[in-house]
Amino acid sequence: MKLENLQKEAVELLQNLIETPSFSEEEDKTAEWLQKWFEKHEIPHERYLNNVWAKNRHFDESKPTLLLNSHHDTVKPNKAYTRNPFKAKIEDGKLFGLGSNDAGGCLVSLLATFTYFYQAENLNHNLIFAGTAEEETNGKNGISSLLLKIPKIDVAIVGEPTLMSLAIAEKGLVVFDAKVKGRPSHAAHPNDDNCIYKSAKALQWFEKYQFPKVSEVLGEVKLTVTQIKAGTQHNVVPADVDLVIDVRVNDKYTNAEVAEILQKEAPVDEIIPRSLRLNSSSIPKDHALVKAGIDLGMETYGSPTLSDQAMLSCSSLKLGPGDSTRSHSADEFIYVREIEEGIEKYIRLLKKALRTNSIE
Repeated sequence: MKLENLQKEAVELLQNLIETPSFSEEEDKTAEWLQKWFEKHEIPHERYLNNVWAKNRHFDESKPTLLLNSHHDTVKPNKAYTRNPFKAKIEDGKLFGLGSNDAGGCLVSLLATFTYFYQAENLNHNLIFAGTAEEETNGKNGISSLLLKIPKIDVAIVGEPTLMSLAIAEKGLVVFDAKVKGRPSHAAHPNDDNCIYKSAKALQWFEKYQFPKVSEVLGEVKLTVTQIKAGTQHNVVPADVDLVIDVRVNDKYTNAEVAEILQKEAPVDEIIPRSLRLNSSSIPKDHALVKAGIDLGMETYGSPTLSDQAMLSCSSLKLGPGDSTRSHSADEFIYVREIEEGIEKYIRLLKKALRTNSIE
């Protein structure tokens, strides 16, 4: 299929996706649009819940498999929108609409790329495309559920807006619930065990604490107290203060290691991780996919934002058209040329990697 036709159809599909609300856990109608694409191009495909996936025509179980993945769910529009978030309108080369940048442009670009290679023979890897659900909420019915249904994945490209730069590492995430305890009392009486005063010391500790291992790509582990809650009325010293701590983990630590360190060292009475499953992700800089991208003039960097990479156990690369700073913003948009160039660059990258050296 001609590149120009794929580019045009990809933009049209994105317009249809934008005009079809698809909040996390409510993606059934956008899943249907993905199925319509496959039906139009006569590509056999499967759907599990709201996840849609397909294999290349000459899938060979003896070969390793490259996953092309992006998500078709969105966050809810914020109150600052001045446009209809579900109206896909192109103005001055910009395609406006909720999910256009995060991650609709990546989704349709990877889908067009998969379609371009669907009939190709003698690739050194199989290809699987997966348009998945519940990425924005890290839901159980998104990619983590689909991985139990599809063939084993050896390496992945996850489509997120990176300005088509190679995000060769991504920070993981652990959210902790912590508690500082004290002695409850009437505010009129002396109390040398006031949990609110004690929490001030704990907050200073969290503010100054630094994990010693620094990543060349992702930098330091970033620890941030994001919520605090205590007390119910003015004349009662409460029994405890609740804190929420957001920790962005570099590739020098597992989430379990970070939890062990904080549980041992943090000056609080309790600190419990909500989940340890969203680990950091990376791909070696000398990996053939990365080397192919560098040869094509793409830059490398480490990403501070989380994606479905966190659900993958294989090496993975985050790469896609659009700009991460536009994600979740009011009047979200992506340039049409970014989609067109994204498809072209994905194709050039895979041509270079899939037909030369192995990319395991």
